[in-house]
Amino acid sequence: MDEHRQELRDFLLRACHDLRTPVRAVRTNAELLLKSREKREGPEFDQVLGFLVDGAASADVLVQALSNYALALRVERNSLPVPMAVLWNTVKVKLAGDIRDSGAEVTEDRLPRVPGDPDRLMQVLENLLRNAIQNRSGAPRIHMHAEDGGTEWIFAIRDNGPGIAADDLQRIFRPFERLRRERGSTGLGLAICREIVEGHGGKIWAESAMGEGTTFRFNLPKE
Repeated sequence: MDEHRQELRDFLLRACHDLRTPVRAVRTNAELLLKSREKREGPEFDQVLGFLVDGAASADVLVQALSNYALALRVERNSLPVPMAVLWNTVKVKLAGDIRDSGAEVTEDRLPRVPGDPDRLMQVLENLLRNAIQNRSGAPRIHMHAEDGGTEWIFAIRDNGPGIAADDLQRIFRPFERLRRERGSTGLGLAICREIVEGHGGKIWAESAMGEGTTFRFNLPKE
């Protein structure tokens, strides 16, 4: 990691640490007030406090995303093989509620092992699967597979969503870019994927056409 990336990572981690403490305090106290019915001062009191809780919760989600982005700048690469099939299955279990609620069908082919940081690589898979579930035009159909590229593995996650316009395919990997403003979205998920994949010596890109779904691909070196 060069000096610039090190400074950026340290700054983001400090900022996240300093921000989360007051945000959590605001949220906790607002929730306590909301439960104290005898302290109501008017018919809009609960609604105002509800907005306060929601705002604090949203800020907390954003700060956590910033923390994840900072951690993505430091990838612990090693020579031990990481079983991508295990990571993918773990992510499916973690997102089981979202998969069930959206009616998604998630399938995969046999996935290889690659050297890398298992925590960060699992973050890539989670962000891409969550993105495919959220950006849907019907019941999601999501499939993951890997292709042998000789000196690298090329992974692909394909969905049947609404697709992405050609002009947007590059900018979606920039921090805070959103094509659809989903509730709870921070606009950092794909930027985090890019940092992690590039930290492993690979690249990530998307192939899509409007109305024809999207395929996110990323390559990881075998050695």
